[in-house]
Amino acid sequence: MKKIVLIPDSFKGTMSSAQICGLMREAALRYFPDAEVVEIPIADGGEGTVDAFLSTCHRGEKISTRVQGPYGALLGSFWGQIGDSAVIEMAACAGLPLTRENRDPSVTTTYGVGQLIEEAWNHACRQVVVGLGGSGTNDGGCGLAAALGVRFFDAEGREFVPVGGTLKNIAHIDLSQRKPFIDKMDLVAMCDTGNPLFGFNGAAYVFAPQKGADARMVEELDAGLRHLDKIVQKDLGVDASQIPGVGAAGGCGFGMVAFLGASIRMGIDMLLEAVGFDRLLQGADYVFTGEGKIDGQSLGGKVISGVARHALQAGVPVIVVAGDVGEDIGEVYGKGVSAVFSTNRVAQDFSKVRYRCMDDLSQTMDNIFRLIRLAETRK
Repeated sequence: MKKIVLIPDSFKGTMSSAQICGLMREAALRYFPDAEVVEIPIADGGEGTVDAFLSTCHRGEKISTRVQGPYGALLGSFWGQIGDSAVIEMAACAGLPLTRENRDPSVTTTYGVGQLIEEAWNHACRQVVVGLGGSGTNDGGCGLAAALGVRFFDAEGREFVPVGGTLKNIAHIDLSQRKPFIDKMDLVAMCDTGNPLFGFNGAAYVFAPQKGADARMVEELDAGLRHLDKIVQKDLGVDASQIPGVGAAGGCGFGMVAFLGASIRMGIDMLLEAVGFDRLLQGADYVFTGEGKIDGQSLGGKVISGVARHALQAGVPVIVVAGDVGEDIGEVYGKGVSAVFSTNRVAQDFSKVRYRCMDDLSQTMDNIFRLIRLAETRK
């Protein structure tokens, strides 16, 4: 074997992409000590996006700050600066882990994301990439917009900052006091999903349950997003609800497009382009990728889908290693994935296996490379 490319997403809540690369590398060199192993720590908009960009570009710095968290209280956060560009991951101030046990997407806000955008501008950043993964919110991006001067009024003319449960109360949207620098900034919303704003494939129905919403709340949140879209069309003349990706992060993608004029790009495409992935695939024998769980959503713009698409064009087999494997993954085998393996060696739920995840990954990779070496020695 000559060359192995490692490009996993993080296993959310357990291991970073860099940690996974390290464990995969150890197993590869144990059986193929002369192989060239290329490690590409990566993230597609969620946790680890800032670190992934800084690592990919081999420059820049991680800047610490304090902004509003998902429930409005100040908390420690961060963003990345690379020259006159900024990378923000909304999970750093509005992420699901920050909601802890009190998950309620009807009251959480993206206000802190807007504060991070303004701080980036104040640090002379003119291009800002906002990663939309891993959120605990469903406010349609109204919070971040409010932080940047967009005003929301109810039917009585009272100004307020909408959250998921109060989107239905928006009667009028006013951009007259929006921060002037927004027009001078190149804003990109980086997402890992192609979902629209509302409907059964939209932000609330697909993602709100994992953020703490029951069936009734999901319906209310979806109705709120539909109402938000109507007011946006009425007051701003923007029709963006069906653009792929605007449903990311509880509709935060929609808010960035409608209120800030941002463009939307798939996060994995941006990172693969930045790292020169097609060039790194040249001469590769295998690509290893993975994420915490592979399921039907893994083909909707996430790391696995992008990696497999590029590797398929290059004729390089892709092996997926995931913490959990869903029942609806059959389609991945026709999209460039050659094999899928689960690291859950003891068939237990996440609350138990998370504490042994590193050892389970190491053992799984050891068995995979043991099998590959056996196959190669028998050729």
